[in-house]
Amino acid sequence: MSLPKRDGVKGRYYLIHKPDTDAEVLEHADLCIQNVFNGTARENHADYPLVIKNEKGTPFLPNQILERYLYQLPPKKFPYKDAVVFCDAMRQLVGWVEVRYELEKYIEKQVQERYFIVGEREDGFTVFPPCTVCPELRPEDVDENLLRFACYVAVCHTVYGQSFESLTTEHIFGLVSQIRPDMVKDLKANGSGKLPPNIRKHKTERMTASANDAFATIRITAKADTQECYEEVLDYLCEVLEQKAFPDSYSVEFRGVEKTYLPIPGLPKKGINQLFACAVRYPQLHTKIERYARLAMKEFEFYNNISEEQCAMPGSFAVFALGLEGLEWRQLVCDYLDLCDDEHSSLQEKFLHVFFKKFGFTDQTMPVLVSGVQSMQEFKPAKEFCTLIANEESLDALLKTKEHLKDYLPEEAKRNKNASAYLWQDILWAIWGKDSGNGGSKVIKTAPACLREKYEQIFH
Repeated sequence: MSLPKRDGVKGRYYLIHKPDTDAEVLEHADLCIQNVFNGTARENHADYPLVIKNEKGTPFLPNQILERYLYQLPPKKFPYKDAVVFCDAMRQLVGWVEVRYELEKYIEKQVQERYFIVGEREDGFTVFPPCTVCPELRPEDVDENLLRFACYVAVCHTVYGQSFESLTTEHIFGLVSQIRPDMVKDLKANGSGKLPPNIRKHKTERMTASANDAFATIRITAKADTQECYEEVLDYLCEVLEQKAFPDSYSVEFRGVEKTYLPIPGLPKKGINQLFACAVRYPQLHTKIERYARLAMKEFEFYNNISEEQCAMPGSFAVFALGLEGLEWRQLVCDYLDLCDDEHSSLQEKFLHVFFKKFGFTDQTMPVLVSGVQSMQEFKPAKEFCTLIANEESLDALLKTKEHLKDYLPEEAKRNKNASAYLWQDILWAIWGKDSGNGGSKVIKTAPACLREKYEQIFH
């Protein structure tokens, strides 16, 4: 017997319709579930929409397979270990984005709606409604393993999700802590248990440290202001970030002996700032600082303990520290800027102001300028920029950049005829601000006679 006609885009997958799905479709869905368990299920990342296929090649949407599996599980005597194995296998097969929503909705239905009275959100800014434990709820009504699974889902949102998903983590932990505060307390103390013991707790003569994947925190206390101490700290940070179980967005709480900060006005005076301001003083540690930066830098991820107004991608302070040390680190700076979330991140502007005041506008620094302009919504110039660029070498460097501007565009933007022109206007604004308007007439008019021709070439 052949399967019924497929549903979906161009008939590329089968849908599970409740409650009248064809029995043979459900058989193939259940086979797909077994194939996820035994590692023989496959996906089609190269196509859209993403589907998951059983060993016979029958395609389904990942969220429907996950939903079918979860809702066949009993909420009492919940098979926690099997559920975690299946969800981990699904995540590894199709990616966290494909399973996140279904897991969140499952906890909402099976934990939040089952054990809690759900109130109304008081305003439009609160993501989740207030929840209080049902007065009639008895201890024997609560399944411990279901709560453990809720904690697993909470940790996954922090470890595999984007930075904003920590709000879901906090909400789920808030639910569980109202019923089993000891469960959340244990996670606060020890994390999920996936990190090696020497990473969770680390102590030497020079430092003490701990890492918690469930709450995405790293705490470090340095006992000495020495190269050896900072070397141990950097090695520890890198070891933590090399753990697959540790989140990409996290907090670093550092306490050191020397209260030194990077020479960048307006930068938040956090421990992570202090750490790299101290460590960068030792040239022998520069490659270790770069190693941390490259492990930490990830698009759309942030340090959790820095305010949204000053949001910073992990690795920011390490890059800033090395970037001000010398131009040999300019490629690292450009790589960092290319990863910055241009819709939310602007802390790099404070660094770039200091960078160009120190190194000026040259052939070597122009790529940093272009990457910097593209890394944020609006790069506001420092007042010194118009003076710093008012020399033949700098203007020639800017003209060379104009000639090769298309090389700096992302591949998708190169097909846009106006992309280069828009980028050029943004670069001019980053140097001259509002004076770059009207074809730079004000800049050209006030330019020295010997440079006026170059200014005209720049603005026309």
